[in-house]
Formats: sequence, structure tokens, C-alpha cells
Amino acid sequence: MSGRIAGHAYPWDVLGDPDFVGRVREIGVDTVTLAAAYHSTRAATPLHPAHQVVTADHAALYRPVREEAWRGSRLAPLGPRWMAEPDPFATAAASLRAAGLTVAAWIVLTHNTRLGAANPDLAVVNCFGDAYPYALCPTHEEVRGYAATLAAEALRGVPVDEVSVEACGQLGLTHLTHHEKTDGAWTPYAQRLLSVCCCAACRAGWRERGLDPDRVVCGLRAAVHADALGEPSDVDDLDEVLAARHAATDALRARVLARVREEAPGAPVTLHAHPDPWVTGASPGLTPTAAADVDAVLVPCWSPQPATADLVARAASAGRPVDAYVTVLPPADPDDLPAHLDRLRAAGASRLSLYHLGLAPAWRLPDLRGMVETWRSP
Repeated sequence: MSGRIAGHAYPWDVLGDPDFVGRVREIGVDTVTLAAAYHSTRAATPLHPAHQVVTADHAALYRPVREEAWRGSRLAPLGPRWMAEPDPFATAAASLRAAGLTVAAWIVLTHNTRLGAANPDLAVVNCFGDAYPYALCPTHEEVRGYAATLAAEALRGVPVDEVSVEACGQLGLTHLTHHEKTDGAWTPYAQRLLSVCCCAACRAGWRERGLDPDRVVCGLRAAVHADALGEPSDVDDLDEVLAARHAATDALRARVLARVREEAPGAPVTLHAHPDPWVTGASPGLTPTAAADVDAVLVPCWSPQPATADLVARAASAGRPVDAYVTVLPPADPDDLPAHLDRLRAAGASRLSLYHLGLAPAWRLPDLRGMVETWRSP
């Protein structure tokens, strides 16, 4: 996997577009990271001959949803009603592999607004009792079981070359949603505090560690209010709170990886992750044991600022290959990308993942191709 260059795509980018493979080859990408289970989105498809916008209005499994796999569980995915193909991921993956491309199955786990809204007791809840329905909390055994089954069903019976696992941990406060009106409301410190899950299962976990959950919650609330007023604040017991989150993340990852390796034995696994242990979201903070469990760590490197290279260096210190996740879409400036890639490679990134093969219009394709050429240059 060392040195490989991947580009992300959705099944609807591939299906129905006879020119997709040709564009991928022209860009120079050798691996397509293809969504097999993905959250809701509204996606542009500027180069597709049959449509310009795809509205995926709920998280979906892009495979047949088998009743027997989900019987007895209140957490079960839906298929993509916006696609006519009965098995979109398998069909798209087969066409890509037949054309000589490598396919990585892209599986998003705990990000599901429909399920979180229907089962609020399983969603992340902040210290004020505000639920984040898009975020299923991995402290719950039901959530871990759902994620493991989702991964297995995404891969069942489909030959793939790699697996890429996203949202294998807890999501937090930050999330793009309908007409978002939260930008700039909180400092990074307050965002971190408001991303501490205080659901019943998390509170029980704190209690097992000798913490008083009510005291922790009150401390979090006071610190958030103080931060909004510009006053200094601190919260006791945060190290133990983080340790509890990491324990739940480790348990989730163990369940998921066991099923992945059953369904795709030998396929290298890439984990979307962040070197800051407190980070929540699609790339959750690395736990002390996370990197050792997988074959590579994908680190979000969308900002072209020099400080982004430090994220790669910190992730590389965990001892696994680092996959730099870079976008050609806004806010990226094409003029900044060559220097950005050089810094990431110098910091320790050995692989490159490009976002996004389907979202980019024709006038962005030279930028994607330029990124590939920069990465492969001595």
C-alpha cells in the first residue's frame, strides 16, 4: 500500500457514466475509495451524463439490506431509494476492478441521523442535555453491534482490495446540517467540552471509573458558560472522561475489525483518524492502541496551512503508514497544493487520498492530475 494514490467516489459517480474510468486513468489515480455505507448528503455530479445532483436524504447501505442480518435490532440501515441499481456498491466495484483499478470499500459507521433521531437514547448528548441525532454513541453495545454488522454487510460477498473505515468512534458538536447557524459560536475549547458525550451509558462508564457523573456534567456546563463570557475555566477529571471515551472507541473498533477481517480476509484496513486524542467526528482522535490495530491511518489534511503537516508527523509517530487526505475543492487553492503536498510528504505521509473524483468539475481535473504528478515526483 505504500505510495499508493487513491481517489474517493460514490457509487452514483461510477454507475451510468461510461467515461468515469477514463477520467480516473487520466488523473493518474490507481485506487478508487468507493462508498459502501455512507451518511446523508446532497452531492454534485457535474460530469455525469444523466444527472447533476444526487440527494441522499438518509444514511444508506449501498448493498441489499437483508432482513435476516438485522432481525431483532432496532438499529438497521436502509438502502438508497435514490438509486435504481439493487446492489450499487457491488456493481460499481466490479466494474472498476474489471477495468484494472484497485477498489477500497469506504464504510461510514456511527454517522446516521435517521437512526439517532429514532433512537435518541443511543445518540450523543452534551452536558446540557442537547442530543446530536447524527451521532450514535459507541459506548452503547447496540451501537457497536450495529457498526460491526454494517461493516460485514457492506463487504459480504464483494471482492475488494482494501477497506477504509470512517467514523469509527464518537462524533461531536461540529456537524454540517440544514442551514447551519452555529459557525463561530464557540471557541475550540468549548467545542471540545460540548463534544463530551453525557448519555446514560457514558455516565455509567464514568461511575465505574470512580467519577461522580453529576459533578462532571456540572463542571462541563460551568466551563462552557465561562468560556462564552471570556473567563478562564477548567474541568476536573477530564483525563478519566477521555479514557472512558477511548475505551468505548477501542471496543467499537475491535468489533468492527473482527467482522471486516471475516468478510475481507487479507484486505488492508485504513482508519480515518486524527492525532489529537480529543477530536470527534469522521476522523476520531487516535486512542493509544488504535494505530497498531490497522494497516494505515488516514489523516484529514484539507487545510493547506503549514501547521497541517504537524498532524501528519504526529500520526506517523504512531508507527503506521500515514495517508494524507487532501481536497481539490474549496477552500483549497490550486496554487497552494504543490507546496502543501511537499510538506505532507516531508512530514511522513507515504500515501495520498484525493477528494473527490465525482464532485470535481472538468476544470478541476487538471488540479487533481497535478496533485498526482507532484506526489510522484522525486
